[in-house]
Amino acid sequence: MSNIEVSEVRSRGDRDAFIKFPWQIYATDPAWVPPLIIERKAFLDRKRHPFYQHGDAALFLARQNGEIVGRIMASDDPNYNSLHQTNVGCFGLFECVNDRDIAAALFDAATAWLRNKGRTEIMGPIDYSTNYVCGLLIDGFQFPPTILTAHNPPYYRELIESCGFTKVKDWYAWWFADPSKAVVHLRQLAARFRRRWPVTIRPANLKNLRDESRRLREIYNQAWEKNWGFVPFTEAEFDHLAHEMKPLIVPQATLLAEIGDMPGGFVIGVPDINVALRRINGRLTRVGFPIGLIKLVFYKRRIRKGRLIALGVVEKYRRAGIAEMLVLRVMEETMVKRGFTGELSMTLED
Repeated sequence: MSNIEVSEVRSRGDRDAFIKFPWQIYATDPAWVPPLIIERKAFLDRKRHPFYQHGDAALFLARQNGEIVGRIMASDDPNYNSLHQTNVGCFGLFECVNDRDIAAALFDAATAWLRNKGRTEIMGPIDYSTNYVCGLLIDGFQFPPTILTAHNPPYYRELIESCGFTKVKDWYAWWFADPSKAVVHLRQLAARFRRRWPVTIRPANLKNLRDESRRLREIYNQAWEKNWGFVPFTEAEFDHLAHEMKPLIVPQATLLAEIGDMPGGFVIGVPDINVALRRINGRLTRVGFPIGLIKLVFYKRRIRKGRLIALGVVEKYRRAGIAEMLVLRVMEETMVKRGFTGELSMTLED
């Protein structure tokens, strides 16, 4: 059997090879959406990404006969372990040819790195934490992934399970094409709740994004605290996310609910920029010209597909109909008035 070598990524050249390896795995997959290479470099930038202010991660490449055949990231989040009183690390950004020995070698490298951090368990796929892309696709491979969701070949499930992993939790994505029945039902519910609770729903204030992101983070960390896999966003992480998402935010679909002066809940829906990213193959420029950027702007304006990324309600207001009112407003403003279809994801099995 040919030798398999796994090495930690330490040079810029290896980092670039790590980022570009998925093009080999998905060369014949019509559903795959190539990521922006510039965005992937920023995501892995240890000096600038806020995860590294409290956590750590390492990247590994697998080679066979000198050719790259797999990659993996191992990450350690002390905030997660402190909150849940666990001793677990994560693997993520996993890509591999269909070879159990190569996959096992990658997991061995990730496990060894985490063991040196004092961790005794490993779970994934999770890119840093559940606040980022996570999960293994096990159905619906024919559909292109929406923004910030996972996509992988069908054989990954068997490959990963053959290395000793078992399912911990299922996540679901829901598709909305015709909102008419849901809108009628939600309007009835919303009218009933409004008679009992003085709920105000308003668009996010993008002109004061810093203060608004603090309100969103406060709601998020309260609303999600009892969910499986939850780890609080740090202030730096949420500010970073808000800055990254600002160009995509549509005020009609990013809403806050307040009862008096108290934040009650929020919803974030964004156009599915993956529709445009599929057209540019990861690059904004070609031979010095902004061809990819021009295509991105052109197709972005024509997007009529979205994703409802987050919906959260503070626990004490969960009987006030806030979730129903928020979803209704998003449906009315984007699906009814603008003709959007969309995905609601991801929701836990329980």
